Amino acid sequence: MIGALVSGCGMDRAPITSESEGIWDHFFVFPLSWLILQAADILQGSYGLAIIVMTVAIRLLLLPLFLKQHKSSRAMQKLRPEIEQLRTQYDMKNPEEQRKMQQEMMSLYQKSGVNPIAGCLPMFIQMPILMAFYFAIVRTEEIATHSFLWMGLGNPDPYMIMPLLAGLAMFVQMQLSTRNMPTEVAGQMKIMLYIMPVMIVGAGFALPAALSLYWFTGSLFMMVQTWLIHRNERKTERSDQTVSEAD
Repeated sequence: MIGALVSGCGMDRAPITSESEGIWDHFFVFPLSWLILQAADILQGSYGLAIIVMTVAIRLLLLPLFLKQHKSSRAMQKLRPEIEQLRTQYDMKNPEEQRKMQQEMMSLYQKSGVNPIAGCLPMFIQMPILMAFYFAIVRTEEIATHSFLWMGLGNPDPYMIMPLLAGLAMFVQMQLSTRNMPTEVAGQMKIMLYIMPVMIVGAGFALPAALSLYWFTGSLFMMVQTWLIHRNERKTERSDQTVSEAD
């Protein structure tokens, strides 16, 4: 989605080749474009299947980063009541009180083994890769000249089915992602729950169907990933509760 906005702001959409210059094109976009071509060659020329396979492969490679980010977020959620309690103990308008509160919070983080920055770093690593893959799809000429299922990959879906599926998958994915969040955080995310799917559908109506296929596949993967993570967390919580009751 970010890629669509950047693309609309004028980022280079010229065909990508091994001769493309610049760090972004040569070391990020072109290698992913080359991998799409190789995947399509293995899959008997199906660029649609190549996009699906590559999307899943990239998501699997990024999974450890996502899990690290998720673990950090969960740890911060557990500390939230203590952090809120600290904030009520100090006058935020007083610089000296602010400094004391920050020292208390750092002490709390260290005691709990939580690094508040750790949750952001995986996201910053993931974003360039996902954006580069987006532009690899947009700028690989061969994709635009092939079809997949009922769609010409280089043109908007004539029946608007894939954009709608992508928007629906994004909505369900975000529903699953916010299910275990604290009520106040989930409330803040509620507006995004509706805006993001609408943006996906709107972009899908105007942009090549290959991108809607990419978004749909990515959202499906994230749905399954989130469901498995939540299921594992519930099992762990039940196991811990059983051990606690046995003691």
